[in-house]
Amino acid sequence: MAGLGKALVSRRSLLVAGAAGATTAGIALGAASGTLPVLTALAEAVGGVDPVIRTERVRSTARGTDVDLVTMLPTELPDRNLPVCLFLHGLRGNARRAAPTGLAKTLAKRVADGTLPPFAFVAVDGGDNYWHENHVGDNSMAMLLDEIPRWLGQRGLSTEPFACAGVSMGGFGALLYARRRAELGRPLSAVAAISPGLLMSWREMSTRRAFKNNHEWTTLDPLRNVEKLARTPVGIWCGTEDHFIEGTRKFIRLAKPEVAYTGPGGHGDTFYRGVVPSVLDFLGKHTPTTPRP
Repeated sequence: MAGLGKALVSRRSLLVAGAAGATTAGIALGAASGTLPVLTALAEAVGGVDPVIRTERVRSTARGTDVDLVTMLPTELPDRNLPVCLFLHGLRGNARRAAPTGLAKTLAKRVADGTLPPFAFVAVDGGDNYWHENHVGDNSMAMLLDEIPRWLGQRGLSTEPFACAGVSMGGFGALLYARRRAELGRPLSAVAAISPGLLMSWREMSTRRAFKNNHEWTTLDPLRNVEKLARTPVGIWCGTEDHFIEGTRKFIRLAKPEVAYTGPGGHGDTFYRGVVPSVLDFLGKHTPTTPRP
Protein backbone atom coordinates (compact mmCIF):
# COMPACT_ATOMS: atom_id res chain seq x y z
CA MET A 1 0.00 0.00 0.00
CA ALA A 2 1.98 2.96 -1.22
CA GLY A 3 1.85 6.08 0.93
CA LEU A 4 0.42 4.34 3.98
CA GLY A 5 1.85 4.54 7.49
CA LYS A 6 1.42 2.01 10.21
CA ALA A 7 -1.18 2.91 12.82
CA LEU A 8 -1.33 1.39 16.26
CA VAL A 9 -4.62 1.12 18.17
CA SER A 10 -5.10 1.14 21.95
CA ARG A 11 -8.06 -0.17 23.89
CA ARG A 12 -9.14 3.33 24.75
CA SER A 13 -9.33 4.81 21.30
CA LEU A 14 -8.92 4.02 17.64
CA LEU A 15 -6.00 5.98 16.31
CA VAL A 16 -7.40 8.97 14.48
CA ALA A 17 -5.15 11.26 12.53
CA GLY A 18 -6.94 14.52 11.95
CA ALA A 19 -10.51 13.32 11.50
CA ALA A 20 -11.94 16.71 10.65
CA GLY A 21 -8.86 17.84 8.76
CA ALA A 22 -8.61 14.56 6.89
CA THR A 23 -12.26 14.73 5.92
CA THR A 24 -11.68 18.20 4.52
CA ALA A 25 -8.89 16.83 2.38
CA GLY A 26 -10.95 13.87 1.22
CA ILE A 27 -8.72 11.33 2.95
CA ALA A 28 -10.23 8.06 4.10
CA LEU A 29 -8.99 6.64 7.39
CA GLY A 30 -8.13 2.95 7.26
CA ALA A 31 -9.90 1.81 10.42
CA ALA A 32 -10.57 -1.77 9.39
CA SER A 33 -7.12 -2.36 7.93
CA GLY A 34 -5.31 -0.69 10.82
CA THR A 35 -3.55 1.66 8.44
CA LEU A 36 -3.54 5.41 8.11
CA PRO A 37 -2.69 7.56 5.10
CA VAL A 38 0.20 9.95 5.42
CA LEU A 39 -1.28 13.37 6.20
CA THR A 40 -0.78 16.28 3.85
CA ALA A 41 0.23 19.68 5.14
CA LEU A 42 -3.29 21.07 5.38
CA ALA A 43 -1.95 24.05 7.29
CA GLU A 44 -0.44 25.42 4.09
CA ALA A 45 -3.83 25.51 2.39
CA VAL A 46 -6.22 26.60 5.12
CA GLY A 47 -6.19 30.31 4.20
CA GLY A 48 -8.64 32.97 5.26
CA VAL A 49 -8.12 32.92 9.03
CA ASP A 50 -5.03 34.27 10.74
CA PRO A 51 -3.92 33.44 14.27
CA VAL A 52 -2.70 36.12 16.66
CA ILE A 53 0.95 35.49 17.55
CA ARG A 54 2.61 37.63 20.21
CA THR A 55 6.24 37.48 21.28
CA GLU A 56 7.33 39.08 24.55
CA ARG A 57 10.51 39.14 26.59
CA VAL A 58 10.09 38.10 30.23
CA ARG A 59 12.48 37.47 33.11
CA SER A 60 12.77 33.86 34.26
CA THR A 61 14.16 33.58 37.77
CA ALA A 62 14.22 29.79 37.43
CA ARG A 63 16.48 30.01 34.39
CA GLY A 64 18.41 33.06 35.54
CA THR A 65 17.90 34.88 32.25
CA ASP A 66 15.39 36.68 30.04
CA VAL A 67 13.38 34.42 27.73
CA ASP A 68 11.00 34.81 24.82
CA LEU A 69 7.37 33.98 25.59
CA VAL A 70 5.34 33.29 22.43
CA THR A 71 1.56 33.17 22.61
CA MET A 72 -0.43 31.70 19.70
CA LEU A 73 -4.10 32.65 19.96
CA PRO A 74 -6.88 31.44 17.63
CA THR A 75 -8.55 34.87 17.61
CA GLU A 76 -7.82 38.50 18.46
CA LEU A 77 -10.17 38.64 21.45
CA PRO A 78 -10.39 35.18 23.02
CA ASP A 79 -12.48 34.38 26.06
CA ARG A 80 -10.85 35.10 29.38
CA ASN A 81 -9.12 32.07 30.94
CA LEU A 82 -8.68 30.47 27.52
CA PRO A 83 -7.21 26.96 27.95
CA VAL A 84 -3.50 26.67 27.17
CA CYS A 85 -1.32 23.94 25.71
CA LEU A 86 2.40 24.49 26.20
CA PHE A 87 4.56 23.78 23.15
CA LEU A 88 8.18 22.85 23.89
CA HIS A 89 10.95 23.35 21.32
CA GLY A 90 13.67 20.93 20.33
CA LEU A 91 17.43 20.91 20.79
CA ARG A 92 19.08 24.15 19.64
CA GLY A 93 15.60 25.60 19.16
CA ASN A 94 13.71 28.43 20.79
CA ALA A 95 10.18 29.66 21.45
CA ARG A 96 9.91 31.53 18.15
CA ARG A 97 10.66 28.37 16.14
CA ALA A 98 9.02 25.81 18.43
CA ALA A 99 5.84 25.09 16.48
CA PRO A 100 5.66 23.07 13.24
CA THR A 101 4.76 24.98 10.11
CA GLY A 102 1.05 25.76 10.01
CA LEU A 103 0.21 24.83 13.60
CA ALA A 104 -1.07 28.25 14.66
CA LYS A 105 -2.87 28.92 11.38
CA THR A 106 -4.59 25.54 11.39
CA LEU A 107 -5.61 26.09 15.02
CA ALA A 108 -7.21 29.43 14.09
CA LYS A 109 -9.04 28.00 11.09
CA ARG A 110 -10.34 24.96 12.97
CA VAL A 111 -11.55 27.07 15.89
CA ALA A 112 -13.25 29.49 13.48
CA ASP A 113 -15.10 26.72 11.62
CA GLY A 114 -16.16 25.03 14.86
CA THR A 115 -14.27 21.75 14.37
CA LEU A 116 -11.95 22.45 17.29
CA PRO A 117 -12.67 23.96 20.73
CA PRO A 118 -10.77 27.19 21.36
CA PHE A 119 -7.42 27.04 23.12
CA ALA A 120 -4.01 28.70 22.85
CA PHE A 121 -0.46 27.47 22.40
CA VAL A 122 2.31 29.04 24.48
CA ALA A 123 6.02 28.48 23.84
CA VAL A 124 9.00 29.65 25.87
CA ASP A 125 12.80 29.46 25.57
CA GLY A 126 13.99 26.40 27.49
CA GLY A 127 17.65 26.06 26.54
CA ASP A 128 19.27 22.77 25.46
CA ASN A 129 19.10 20.76 28.68
CA TYR A 130 16.17 18.48 27.88
CA TRP A 131 13.83 20.58 30.02
CA HIS A 132 15.44 19.92 33.40
CA GLU A 133 18.12 21.51 35.59
CA ASN A 134 21.32 20.18 34.06
CA HIS A 135 23.24 23.25 35.25
CA VAL A 136 22.56 24.72 38.69
CA GLY A 137 20.56 27.92 38.37
CA ASP A 138 19.12 27.09 34.93
CA ASN A 139 15.97 25.10 35.67
CA SER A 140 13.62 25.05 32.70
CA MET A 141 11.24 22.58 34.38
CA ALA A 142 10.82 24.89 37.37
CA MET A 143 10.07 27.68 34.89
CA LEU A 144 7.26 25.59 33.37
CA LEU A 145 5.82 24.53 36.72
CA ASP A 146 6.26 27.67 38.79
CA GLU A 147 6.57 30.70 36.49
CA ILE A 148 4.40 29.89 33.49
CA PRO A 149 1.16 29.93 35.55
CA ARG A 150 1.86 33.52 36.65
CA TRP A 151 2.74 34.64 33.14
CA LEU A 152 -0.43 33.08 31.75
CA GLY A 153 -2.61 34.72 34.39
CA GLN A 154 -1.08 38.11 33.64
CA ARG A 155 -2.23 37.67 30.04
CA GLY A 156 -5.79 36.63 30.88
CA LEU A 157 -5.22 32.98 30.02
CA SER A 158 -5.95 29.90 32.13
CA THR A 159 -3.14 29.71 34.66
CA GLU A 160 -2.86 25.91 34.63
CA PRO A 161 -1.98 24.48 31.18
CA PHE A 162 -4.36 21.65 30.34
CA ALA A 163 -1.86 20.01 27.98
CA CYS A 164 1.71 20.02 26.78
CA ALA A 165 3.13 19.21 23.36
CA GLY A 166 6.63 19.20 21.97
CA VAL A 167 8.93 18.17 19.13
CA SER A 168 12.13 16.13 19.50
CA MET A 169 13.80 17.28 22.75
CA GLY A 170 10.54 19.09 23.38
CA GLY A 171 8.66 15.79 23.07
CA PHE A 172 10.95 14.36 25.76
CA GLY A 173 10.27 17.50 27.82
CA ALA A 174 6.51 17.32 27.32
CA LEU A 175 6.45 13.75 28.65
CA LEU A 176 8.66 14.77 31.58
CA TYR A 177 6.40 17.75 32.34
CA ALA A 178 3.35 15.46 32.24
CA ARG A 179 5.08 13.19 34.75
CA ARG A 180 5.87 16.12 37.07
CA ARG A 181 2.30 17.38 36.90
CA ALA A 182 1.01 13.89 37.77
CA GLU A 183 3.44 13.68 40.69
CA LEU A 184 2.17 17.04 41.97
CA GLY A 185 -1.41 15.81 41.88
CA ARG A 186 -2.27 18.21 39.02
CA PRO A 187 -2.26 15.84 36.03
CA LEU A 188 -2.50 17.12 32.49
CA SER A 189 -5.56 16.39 30.41
CA ALA A 190 -3.27 15.35 27.53
CA VAL A 191 0.36 15.23 26.40
CA ALA A 192 1.45 15.15 22.75
CA ALA A 193 4.97 14.08 21.73
CA ILE A 194 6.10 14.52 18.12
CA SER A 195 9.29 12.62 17.20
CA PRO A 196 10.31 12.63 20.88
CA GLY A 197 14.01 12.38 21.75
CA LEU A 198 13.84 8.90 23.25
CA LEU A 199 17.17 7.14 22.88
CA MET A 200 18.07 3.55 23.63
CA SER A 201 21.57 3.99 25.11
CA TRP A 202 23.48 6.29 27.43
CA ARG A 203 26.41 6.20 25.01
CA GLU A 204 24.32 8.06 22.48
CA MET A 205 22.50 10.34 24.90
CA SER A 206 25.78 11.38 26.55
CA THR A 207 26.81 13.14 23.33
CA ARG A 208 24.02 15.68 23.95
CA ARG A 209 25.71 16.77 27.21
CA ALA A 210 22.28 17.34 28.72
CA PHE A 211 22.62 15.01 31.72
CA LYS A 212 25.35 14.71 34.32
CA ASN A 213 25.51 10.93 34.14
CA ASN A 214 23.67 7.77 33.16
CA HIS A 215 21.82 7.63 36.49
CA GLU A 216 20.36 11.10 36.07
CA TRP A 217 19.24 10.32 32.52
CA THR A 218 17.61 6.98 33.40
CA THR A 219 15.86 8.64 36.35
CA LEU A 220 14.31 11.27 34.09
CA ASP A 221 13.94 9.47 30.74
CA PRO A 222 10.22 8.98 29.89
CA LEU A 223 11.04 5.69 28.15
CA ARG A 224 12.33 4.26 31.43
CA ASN A 225 9.60 5.78 33.61
CA VAL A 226 6.43 5.15 31.63
CA GLU A 227 4.37 4.27 34.70
CA LYS A 228 5.00 7.72 36.20
CA LEU A 229 2.74 9.29 33.59
CA ALA A 230 -0.08 7.65 35.56
CA ARG A 231 -3.36 7.95 33.65
CA THR A 232 -2.41 10.98 31.52
CA PRO A 233 -3.74 10.53 27.95
CA VAL A 234 -0.77 10.36 25.57
CA GLY A 235 -0.48 10.96 21.84
CA ILE A 236 2.76 10.16 20.00
CA TRP A 237 3.82 10.58 16.36
CA CYS A 238 7.13 9.61 14.71
CA GLY A 239 8.43 9.05 11.20
CA THR A 240 9.68 5.59 10.33
CA GLU A 241 12.91 7.09 8.98
CA ASP A 242 13.42 9.16 12.13
CA HIS A 243 16.47 8.47 14.28
CA PHE A 244 14.14 8.21 17.31
CA ILE A 245 11.78 5.61 15.83
CA GLU A 246 13.23 2.70 17.83
CA GLY A 247 12.75 4.46 21.15
CA THR A 248 9.30 5.65 20.08
CA ARG A 249 8.19 2.15 19.15
CA LYS A 250 9.35 0.83 22.51
CA PHE A 251 7.51 3.64 24.29
CA ILE A 252 4.36 2.76 22.35
CA ARG A 253 4.63 -0.88 23.38
CA LEU A 254 5.10 0.03 27.03
CA ALA A 255 2.74 3.00 27.39
CA LYS A 256 -0.08 1.93 25.03
CA PRO A 257 -0.90 5.58 24.25
CA GLU A 258 -4.33 6.76 23.22
CA VAL A 259 -2.95 7.87 19.86
CA ALA A 260 0.15 6.30 18.32
CA TYR A 261 1.19 6.98 14.75
CA THR A 262 4.28 5.91 12.84
CA GLY A 263 4.45 6.62 9.14
CA PRO A 264 6.86 7.59 6.36
CA GLY A 265 9.05 10.54 7.23
CA GLY A 266 12.23 11.70 8.89
CA HIS A 267 13.16 14.05 11.70
CA GLY A 268 12.10 17.42 10.35
CA ASP A 269 9.33 19.87 9.61
CA THR A 270 8.06 17.95 6.58
CA PHE A 271 6.86 15.19 8.91
CA TYR A 272 5.92 17.52 11.77
CA ARG A 273 3.62 19.72 9.71
CA GLY A 274 2.00 16.65 8.18
CA VAL A 275 0.74 15.43 11.55
CA VAL A 276 -0.51 18.84 12.72
CA PRO A 277 -4.20 17.97 12.05
CA SER A 278 -3.90 14.76 14.05
CA VAL A 279 -2.17 16.49 16.95
CA LEU A 280 -4.85 19.18 17.03
CA ASP A 281 -7.63 16.60 16.99
CA PHE A 282 -6.04 14.79 19.92
CA LEU A 283 -5.60 17.99 21.93
CA GLY A 284 -9.06 19.23 20.98
CA LYS A 285 -10.62 16.06 22.32
CA HIS A 286 -9.13 16.81 25.74
CA THR A 287 -9.61 20.60 25.83
CA PRO A 288 -11.66 21.74 28.85
CA THR A 289 -15.14 22.80 27.79
CA THR A 290 -15.39 25.50 30.44
CA PRO A 291 -12.66 28.07 31.07
CA ARG A 292 -10.53 27.48 34.16
CA PRO A 293 -9.00 30.30 36.21
